[in-house]
Amino acid sequence: MGISREELTCKRRLLGAAEMTRAIRRLAHQLVEKVEISNLVLVGVRTRGVPIARRLQRFIHEIEKVEPPVGELDITLYRDDIFSGLAMPEVRPTHLPFEMSGKQVVVIDDVLYTGRTVRAALDGIMHWGRPKCIRLAVLIDRGHRELPIQADFVGLEVATAERESVQVLLQEVDGRDEILLWTANEDGDES
Repeated sequence: MGISREELTCKRRLLGAAEMTRAIRRLAHQLVEKVEISNLVLVGVRTRGVPIARRLQRFIHEIEKVEPPVGELDITLYRDDIFSGLAMPEVRPTHLPFEMSGKQVVVIDDVLYTGRTVRAALDGIMHWGRPKCIRLAVLIDRGHRELPIQADFVGLEVATAERESVQVLLQEVDGRDEILLWTANEDGDES
């Protein structure tokens, strides 16, 4: 969006902790119904996609008594905007402790917006092998695609305006579970 957090006002809370848990559990049930669990690997996009992937792993284990492996993918070097006006980007490790070739890969991210993060994730995964298929699971789909990318599994669809932003807070990263909708202030107005 190109707007700093100081220029935003919290408009409303989309999900609290209990609703978020239900949404992730619903995603796990969708995966169990549509994917061959014995051939499944979960790849969380850093940062918040990783804890969501680990929660999905636990819920899938509760449902199917199978624990699919979870990997962590840093997409920094695969982004198409890596050097556009940014300081030196911070590259964190990618950890994919499994064979990618022939697997059913589900990429997990917190918010699907323009599709550029997912495009970068696809490029990153293809450097690690040739999966049987790649699917996408997101906690929030807020629309406004710039690329022809669609999620296969969605926790919550939220219609947003361009001047709005969705923030996912996770216990593992932020100390609490909550999803907030922010809106840009007009002319410095705080309301």
